[in-house]
Amino acid sequence: MSDQHLPSISAVVLVGGRASRMGGGDKPLLDVGGMTLFGRAVRALQDAGCMPIVAVGPELDASAPVLWVREQPPFGGPVAALAAALTAADAGEWTVLLAGDLPRADEVVPQLVASVFEGGDGAVFIADGRPQWLSGIYRTEALRRELAALGDRVSGASCRALLGDLDLDLVLLPDDDGLTADVDTPEDLARAREMHTLIRGDDA
Repeated sequence: MSDQHLPSISAVVLVGGRASRMGGGDKPLLDVGGMTLFGRAVRALQDAGCMPIVAVGPELDASAPVLWVREQPPFGGPVAALAAALTAADAGEWTVLLAGDLPRADEVVPQLVASVFEGGDGAVFIADGRPQWLSGIYRTEALRRELAALGDRVSGASCRALLGDLDLDLVLLPDDDGLTADVDTPEDLARAREMHTLIRGDDA
């Protein structure tokens, strides 16, 4: 990355899932370590200098320093959510794409932002040999190009269909200790809370 040019970085946080394995409800508002998952993600993005921050899904917190948008149709999936976000906001040169249910978002985001480099389309974490598309940073121009190629097929499209052909650094961000593990089940939530206590203590 050039010393003369600090790239602008925006962010998209996805909070519109059904949370079916949690019995419904607003999963990003679950508390881990005294803060909601959504609040932790937003704070991490703010601390990293991301602007604007677009949250896609039902408005969970009217006071949050984010732009709220909704994918069409609702529950149309992460690609439809990303398309809605990039249509609604004037994004930076790079876009952090983040799931809204990451208990360790405050560790994930700084590594993503630090990975910005000249050349290539971005970087994603790799866990168990698989790209974690919703823990990634992408060149915004490349995202817009791939969305345009999908046309009206964004609803229900997989992240792999959108992002799989990008020139990504798939080695830069290995996740060997569950850094990008999200919360899908009550067991995941209990594990995340226990991990937070072990790593940071009760007063973290």
